[in-house]
Amino acid sequence: MLTNLHIENYALIRETDVSFGPGFVAITGETGAGKSIMLGALGLLLGQRADTAVLADKGRKCVVEARFDILGLGLQPLFEEADVDYDDLLILRREILPAGKSRAFANDTPVQLPFLKALAPRIIDIHSQHQTLTLADSHFRLSLLDTLNTKPVTLNTYRDTYQEYTALKRELEELTSTEARNRRDADYLQFQYDELVNAQLGVAVGTADGQPDEQTLLEQESQLLAHAEAVRDGLSEAATLMDDEAGQAVLPRLRQAKTSLSHIAAYHPDAEVLLARIDSSLIELDDICDELQHTAAGVTYSPERQQQVDERLALLYRLEKKHGVDNLAALIAVRDALDARLQSISSLDERIQSLMEQVDSAFAKLQTAADALTASRRKAAKLFSDGILPTLHDLGMPEARFSVELTPTATYGPSGHDSAAFLFNANRGAELRDIAKVASGGELSRLMLAIKSMLTSHSLLPTIIFDEIDTGVSGDISVAVGTIMKRMAENMQVIAITHLPQIAAKAAQHMKVYKETEVDHTVSLIRQLTPDERITEVATMLSSEPPTAAALQTAKELMGK
Repeated sequence: MLTNLHIENYALIRETDVSFGPGFVAITGETGAGKSIMLGALGLLLGQRADTAVLADKGRKCVVEARFDILGLGLQPLFEEADVDYDDLLILRREILPAGKSRAFANDTPVQLPFLKALAPRIIDIHSQHQTLTLADSHFRLSLLDTLNTKPVTLNTYRDTYQEYTALKRELEELTSTEARNRRDADYLQFQYDELVNAQLGVAVGTADGQPDEQTLLEQESQLLAHAEAVRDGLSEAATLMDDEAGQAVLPRLRQAKTSLSHIAAYHPDAEVLLARIDSSLIELDDICDELQHTAAGVTYSPERQQQVDERLALLYRLEKKHGVDNLAALIAVRDALDARLQSISSLDERIQSLMEQVDSAFAKLQTAADALTASRRKAAKLFSDGILPTLHDLGMPEARFSVELTPTATYGPSGHDSAAFLFNANRGAELRDIAKVASGGELSRLMLAIKSMLTSHSLLPTIIFDEIDTGVSGDISVAVGTIMKRMAENMQVIAITHLPQIAAKAAQHMKVYKETEVDHTVSLIRQLTPDERITEVATMLSSEPPTAAALQTAKELMGK
């Protein structure tokens, strides 16, 4: 319940601090005194948009802070989801800065407005005379029936089934759309894949692990073929320089050196070592010379091979450019991806068929859950119709009749397969018609009060605020309205902003809103009245100021004094 409200620099309110007790609280005051201003400030804490126009002093920030006792409301999951510290005493604060920015806090943790909007309907219900318009909304009517539902699990089951069905249906629609799109692309994808398969990527030599790939080997061979004559001549010349018959080459001279050292090796130890080294070098150089001659003999130029290599490289380069890659490995990856996509296309039919069966099964479950929900709503509708009539009779409509009519909707929606109509007539023998067409403004207000009264015992909502819903009510009816609010306050905190003394007299706590004129501006103030002040306030509401003796006596009687 709401335990405290602190307001600074909001419209006509410079600064005020109000404490609220449990049970029935009445707030009275002259028209324009600022009762609605207080509600506007409270609305900021419930997620309403902020506007710097409310700043009384444009140079200071506006602060609105409220404390709520939320013990036993089961709000911990909501706080955990928003990463906000939970405490049974909830402190909400909203600040509007002169620059136009707004900040919100819950238990001193910064929060966003969606959190406040999600929290608001769980902690307080502000009911104004304009809320009667929601009675014309079928979703609101269904929510009333679901609140009275003795088996709330029925609604939860339907919602779970509906979510499952819509998720499967959405998946089927997306898959069907993908299948149609893929079918349009299948021929082109197949052509691209066949082209890469026919190119035999990764099949030619050089694809073993750790070896150059085919493209690298072909590029090397192309370079060799292009310079075959120069390579062969260079190898042959190197071999000739190492060994030729003219004796000017390296090897003949080295053999002569070996012969010279062999004659003296027996006489000098160093000569023997050097001879061994020359002999080793001769063996290596002879091998190199043979390899040069062999390699030179193997270098030949083949125009046919040059053409084959160039054509193969041209094919690889063209395919790489076409698919936006720059190497053979990436091109092979493109081929494999095309293969996977074609396989996926071919398997879509089976997946779609399986999903269609799942959708059909989910729809059958949805129908069953919807029928169960409708049946439970019909029971709630009977309970609702029977339960609301006594209160309507107490509120001055003894001939009133009321019923709920459920009709199936064309489709299944988040709230089920039902549309609810509230049929009403306050006159004996008159035809029952939709309340939006037959009920007057005053009748709608009393009907809404009766609904709220009935829902009190079925809701965990700790606080309800009635904002002048007693407009158009007077006399004995106003006494009945006050009695009903007092009865509601046995189960929850009821705060009524009222102009009727009969209602204010029923309250356990009475606040008065009033204005005072200071030097250069007017301010709105609120304070709790003492028992004697309450009698005077109720008497003033009955007559005038100062109240007459008769009015004072009537006020005491209304208050049970």
